[in-house]
Amino acid sequence: MNFFAARDLRTQPKNVWNKLQADGEVVITNNGHPTALMLDITDDNFEEMVNAVRQARAMIALNTMRKKASERGFMSDEEIESEIADYRKEKREV
Repeated sequence: MNFFAARDLRTQPKNVWNKLQADGEVVITNNGHPTALMLDITDDNFEEMVNAVRQARAMIALNTMRKKASERGFMSDEEIESEIADYRKEKREV
């Protein structure tokens, strides 16, 4: 993965674009920290790429929420599944 400073977009844009086309992705940094990910897209795959990025961001948000909930002592996924299974078993017995 190639990293470029934000100023490189102004000072050497051709370098950035060439690497983007060659590798398909480039990371843009600001003050040494990654701040943006550039992806090589085409008219043909634009919608698919946007949807994939949105889905990935949603999964990251969900995983972050799960981690925070777990740290706070909320029920784990396994505990929730166990509760559901117990309830379903009780319903069948009635």
